[in-house]
Amino acid sequence: MAIDLHADHAARDAAIAVNTYTTVLRRPQVPHEVFATYWRDVHGPLCSRVPGLAWYVQYHLDREQDAHLWPHQDGIAPFPDYVLDGGVEIGFADTADQATFNAASSILFSDEQNMFAATVAYALPGGSRTLVDRIPNPNPNGDDVLDRMHVHLGPGTNDPEAFAACVTRLAAILATDPALLRVRLHLPEPYDNADPAPPAPDVMHTVPPERERIAVLDLTFATPLARRSFFQSARFADTADDQKRHIGHATAFAVSGMYTYVRDKHLTLAGLRGSRAAQLIVRLGAVNQTTEEVRHLLFNGRLSKLEN
Repeated sequence: MAIDLHADHAARDAAIAVNTYTTVLRRPQVPHEVFATYWRDVHGPLCSRVPGLAWYVQYHLDREQDAHLWPHQDGIAPFPDYVLDGGVEIGFADTADQATFNAASSILFSDEQNMFAATVAYALPGGSRTLVDRIPNPNPNGDDVLDRMHVHLGPGTNDPEAFAACVTRLAAILATDPALLRVRLHLPEPYDNADPAPPAPDVMHTVPPERERIAVLDLTFATPLARRSFFQSARFADTADDQKRHIGHATAFAVSGMYTYVRDKHLTLAGLRGSRAAQLIVRLGAVNQTTEEVRHLLFNGRLSKLEN
């Protein structure tokens, strides 16, 4: 993949005015490959069709993660007993579209019990922020060669407002370095266990106190070597004292695949056909599968030319 370090596509995410970041944990009785396939190719297309959506991305996380994903800082501990299988962004152009989605979402949430043991939707009513994005592809669908990670941070016993300001400063510093191809920041509202979200039956939606308030750094490097070289740089070292003053917890997760189903209110090929089917269409260059006539047939069960 050719990357122009002078390009910046961050503005394309600005249309997502309202966002949610949801953490997911698979059911222990469901084998990982079955879970990942169902999430990508059954649940993903179902979610994509719920009205109101402007943005829907699955991030599959790798439990066999690299021990060097995020540098340890004295006084900053990992979140205890924190294991995840994925993260999800579900975004909207405005609150009216979000209300439309919420009104229709029971058909989606009733499916979660088939694969998820726990899901926690953190609300971002002011949206998330992409500080830099040098990656030309707006709709990743697969296991690309890039080194992606999500770093979950928490204030611990530190002041939560100072924590949020610290993470914002840290994201800005990361975005100025050419080693970072993408920096996206999520600073959600504190999670309220008394109002669990999403309201999916037979799925856990509660968090321990240390995870009620989190921040998430969505980071992409070209390679693990580029990542580890950056973390040994003076620029990153200069952030250590600020981190230790304001951050209490940090746990990093390797992203094994990023799958985009809806962008700017339009279904991607993955949203229309399922992630793996879309990969096959691209791999074989099956351009006939991307025509409007095929799209109409899949949506309506009949050819448009036969309707008149």
